[in-house]
Amino acid sequence: MSVLYNRVALIGLGLIAGSMAHAMRRAGLAGEIVGTARSAETRAIAAEIDLCDRITDTMAEAVAGADLVVLAVPVGAMAAVAAEIAPHLAKGATVTDVGSVKQAVVDAVGPHLPAHVHFVPGHPLAGTEYSGPHSGFAELFENRYVLLTPQPDTDTTATARLRALWEGCGALVEEMEPERHDLVLAVTSHAPHLIAYTMVGVADDLRRVTDQEVIKYSATGFRDFTRIAASDPTMWRDVFLSNKEATLEILGRFTEELFALQRAIRKGDGDHLHAYFTRTRAIRRGIIEAGQDTDAPNFGRTVTKKEDKS
Repeated sequence: MSVLYNRVALIGLGLIAGSMAHAMRRAGLAGEIVGTARSAETRAIAAEIDLCDRITDTMAEAVAGADLVVLAVPVGAMAAVAAEIAPHLAKGATVTDVGSVKQAVVDAVGPHLPAHVHFVPGHPLAGTEYSGPHSGFAELFENRYVLLTPQPDTDTTATARLRALWEGCGALVEEMEPERHDLVLAVTSHAPHLIAYTMVGVADDLRRVTDQEVIKYSATGFRDFTRIAASDPTMWRDVFLSNKEATLEILGRFTEELFALQRAIRKGDGDHLHAYFTRTRAIRRGIIEAGQDTDAPNFGRTVTKKEDKS
């Protein structure tokens, strides 16, 4: 593909920004990639591994002359970052983000941006439990969805250009209203993460089962919970506080379903359990058929000699 942006500024240099840098370089989508981060240590690591073409000490330096600015910081930091970069944004630049919540980002960032820039919020539905500049890789977005949530008055050309960038990184791109995004993600991501954190916390609190037993005898279900629960704590704290209403709505429904299953187990209602599990099993098949996961054994993971195959 040809160059879509002459200069891309990455604010924050973790998994998503790092993967964007690798993907943009691979596809030749950016003339220059400039990066910065709050932490001097992070900036030093990024410079050492040549994550970007240039690493700057300040956000003002990073966004100067950039025609695309990507906010890859925790949702709770978005407002402060937007206020700091606003005076230095080039006329006609596009500002986007990669936050897991969208309405809160619109409310936090939008008021700080000058009228001469385009704001197109976004959310790549891709990630791992790892963070930091070493964690990024170019293939992260391949066949994964990116949801853009432009406002009704957003310049359509700016949105189309950003869409082309994400597609050039291998992603599938769709547009959605911010409130709808937050409800959908509460179901597919936010509540499941909170449940994973809770289950791992339960294992930690259940002193009748020792830490050694939990670690040694963990089957794949609990291992997958621990992988999710190892995600960045700052990011997820901000997600839950920023998407409070939608997350609480889904957790309320989850609690109702859990009570129904408790009753079925207590009463020995095998028919209810079988019917419920059959219905939920179909969701898994749908995800595989949509190309969003694999039906390969062990979820396609490579099993090492030390890994329990149970």
